[in-house]
Amino acid sequence: MSNQNSKGQMVPEARGALNNMKYEIARELGVNLKQGYNGNLSSRENGYVGGYMVKRLIEQAERQMSNQQ
Repeated sequence: MSNQNSKGQMVPEARGALNNMKYEIARELGVNLKQGYNGNLSSRENGYVGGYMVKRLIEQAERQMSNQQ
């Protein structure tokens, strides 16, 4: 089952969880990410946060899969 509806929009609960994760990771990495526009941040800083988000999501999925077996 996909977490997107037919219009390609994210499930509202997932959007909130991902936003929370984004700000939490930014704090951990020392990136000054604020609500709203962040045009002052470099591509490198934004990519760093996004990369760690993906890494954490993969780790969570691996833990869930290992617990199911």
